[in-house]
Amino acid sequence: MPRRPVAVFAIAPWAFGGVFPADLVTRLQELVDIDPATTFTSFEGAAAAAALAEADILVTGWGAPRIDAGVLAAAPRLRAIVHAAGTVKAGVDPLVFERGVVVSSAAEANAVPVADYTMAMLVLGAKQVFSRARGYAAAVEGAPREWLRGEGTGLHDCTVGVIGASRIGRLVLRRLQSFEVEVLLYDPYVTAAEAARLGAEQVSMDDLCRRSDLVTVHAPALPETRHMLDGRRLDLLPDGAVVINTARGSLIDTEALTRSCAGGRISAILDVTDPEPLPPGHPLFSLPNVLVTPHLAGAQGRELRRLGEFAVAEVGRFLSGKPLLGQVEPEQLSYIA
Repeated sequence: MPRRPVAVFAIAPWAFGGVFPADLVTRLQELVDIDPATTFTSFEGAAAAAALAEADILVTGWGAPRIDAGVLAAAPRLRAIVHAAGTVKAGVDPLVFERGVVVSSAAEANAVPVADYTMAMLVLGAKQVFSRARGYAAAVEGAPREWLRGEGTGLHDCTVGVIGASRIGRLVLRRLQSFEVEVLLYDPYVTAAEAARLGAEQVSMDDLCRRSDLVTVHAPALPETRHMLDGRRLDLLPDGAVVINTARGSLIDTEALTRSCAGGRISAILDVTDPEPLPPGHPLFSLPNVLVTPHLAGAQGRELRRLGEFAVAEVGRFLSGKPLLGQVEPEQLSYIA
């Protein structure tokens, strides 16, 4: 009788239940032998060594240990790593690919709630909802009701600049096609023809800043993208522009952004910051034209299940020899988020 494939969970307990509810575990157990009572966050110790020795597949998630040379040596049967979360950049050593192990990520599934969050913030940001709500709450009886003023607000007929045609960036571009807006795209790896197919005009970074009423950032954190929105480029933004960052905090110069927002010339909606979290009492927390959220745009709560569904389906595709929808190629490690 042929040996059934063996899989091992490597995911933090706090994430496990949301990503892999009982019915998804049952579905996974129909494909592989896997013990849901054991989820590793370290591969040290005898129990981990025994599990790795038999593992054909590692099903990983948030809190998984890095897969490096030591793990590979302990897992001679390992054929695939299926990551039920976003990026694998920090968790997978390039040696994994050299060993011929297939790597898959649920980044596509995790991109969906980030794109939805971005669209919500574009609508609310264009309406100046956050600053107007604060003005409303602080209004004094008899004072001019400035929070009612809506001149120049609303997403309709705006110019939206999208920085980065990443997975999330492309989902945002697709959603923007439902709105009556002009869309600009900066991505040095996208041609003008491809940008047009995505519903956008390809432009330089500086041109995007000059022309955009709203800028949404979806680029990876690389040495060359650090502070890509620096003081000079923030100064190019039109008065009243809104900057939205759901990517990585290092893409924006925090000090320059703070100065620009403190002067009231532009606004910002930040789900990521540099540093993250910001220190208590940082000016960005109290500025009326800035909203800082605690890195919550990605899958949370009921959205976590989508990651588990993707991972289970990916295990099925791997075992049946079908192409993987989330396969990560080794060259992608240098530029993925």
